[in-house]
Formats: sequence, C-alpha cells, structure tokens
Amino acid sequence: MPLPDAEALCSALADLIRPQVTAATALIGIHTGGVWIAERLQAALGLAQPPGALDVSFYRDDYNQRGLHASAKKSHIPFDVEGAHIIIVDDVLYTGRTIRAAMNEIFDYGRPARIDLAVLTDRGGRELPIAPTFCPHTLSLSASQMLALEQTNAGKLVFRVTEK
Repeated sequence: MPLPDAEALCSALADLIRPQVTAATALIGIHTGGVWIAERLQAALGLAQPPGALDVSFYRDDYNQRGLHASAKKSHIPFDVEGAHIIIVDDVLYTGRTIRAAMNEIFDYGRPARIDLAVLTDRGGRELPIAPTFCPHTLSLSASQMLALEQTNAGKLVFRVTEK
C-alpha cells in the first residue's frame, strides 16, 4: 500500500483551511507531528501569530496505565485563547482520545470562541465522537498497525507504518 505524500497533504490542508481563516484564527499543534504541520500551515496561511504546541500526556484518559512518555515536551500557547478561533492540528486522527485530551488542556488556558480540528489523514477507528473539520486524506489500516509522521534530516515530512 503506497503511503500518502505528507508534504502534498500539508498544502492540501492549507487550501482547505484558508477560506475559514479570520483575524481571530490561531493554530495549536499536538507534539510532535501536529507541531510540524502547524508550523507549515502558519507560513502557508500567512498567519502572523506563531502556532502553539501541546503535549497532552497529562490530559490523556490512559495516563494511569501509560504513564509519562520519556520524550514529554512542554506545552506552550503564545497567544490569548479566550475568544479565539482555535484550530487543533495533528498528523493522524485515530481513536479521538488525543484530541479530547487536547481540548481539555486548551480550556485550562481559557475559553475559545470555536475549536476546529485539522489533520493530514483520518485512519478511522474512532472510540469517541470526534471528527475533523479539515482533512485532505483518509485511509484504512488494521488495528495492529500504527501510522506515524516523521521528519527527515532534510526537514521533509514522511509517513511510516509500523506494527504495534
């Protein structure tokens, strides 16, 4: 199965988002893939506001079972969330649990006017009623497979499939 071109999907995602951008729009990427994409989108959309970054590890509903990842990163939102149009950005939408955790964390910063979700690809398998607002690609994978976005040494984004 050929994997989608992540760089082309970033451009397609920007095209989907562009008509909805206002002065109140701000991006928040989920570490790490979502942050890489949010940075590309910020440039492609000409947003003056730098994107925020979330590590939702402490907000996950399985934190007690999984614990904290060794590569946990700091969350940082460089703008006022109150009344903003927030677009959560992630690489792959799967169960919806990461997005639920991201929304919980965002509300700790304030009450946005609106939250949308932008992902490069939706692989199905939802466990929560969460759907992307902007998504240029869908694919099906078995539950034993994991789709991950990686950044090459040259800075190019590529997808990889691994077995769990």
